[in-house]
Amino acid sequence: MELRNKTALVTGASDGIGRHICLKLAQAGCGIAALGRDQARLAAVTTASTEAGAPWAESFVCDMRDPDAIRETTAALQAASRALDIVINNAGIWHKTGPLDSISSEMIEDTVATNLTGAIHLTRSLLPGLRAQPEAAILNVVSKSGVLAEEGQSVYAATKHGMRGFTDVLKIDEAQSGVRVAGLYQSGTNTGMFAKAGQDVPNHIFTEPDDLADVVVFMLSRPAKLWMHDVRVEL
Repeated sequence: MELRNKTALVTGASDGIGRHICLKLAQAGCGIAALGRDQARLAAVTTASTEAGAPWAESFVCDMRDPDAIRETTAALQAASRALDIVINNAGIWHKTGPLDSISSEMIEDTVATNLTGAIHLTRSLLPGLRAQPEAAILNVVSKSGVLAEEGQSVYAATKHGMRGFTDVLKIDEAQSGVRVAGLYQSGTNTGMFAKAGQDVPNHIFTEPDDLADVVVFMLSRPAKLWMHDVRVEL
């Protein structure tokens, strides 16, 4: 796909992996629709995206745990006449590792909604518009936890295995529509996700989000006859 002048929507765009994806796509010439929960940080991302080369960049405050908010965001995109070519489902949160009964009910609900059902609701609402484009792509930033089972990650892994299944089936369902679907299964990434959950991990040994964003751009920018369905990034 030729990325210049395409329009890309990125969830979880206010920091971490999402922010770096926005900036890398901006450098490639994409317009950016940045979704997240923090208006101030989103504004900083859109400003930086424009400075990096995006023809336009706009932020949309959206809590992926709230289906009503997702519907409102879809309506706002339509009102702004933002026809999307690329959707990157990146938003995600982490729960502190431990046995299942150590994870609060609220954290279980937040993790499932943010990491899985929010992406499903958003993708569902955007699919008709994507199908109308000459070429379109959905890239789900999943995690290696969608492939492996690791101690203490019961709820997080459940959401990521769910995203893997969602990605694989969506790929089959959209095979004839022109919407290409892919999954990125990355190992630990040097972001604030773990700290937000109160978990102390050696972030410095993990993949840098800027490097991971390069992988996203590489996947999306392959020629029409070449599509990378699944990419796994290991340390």
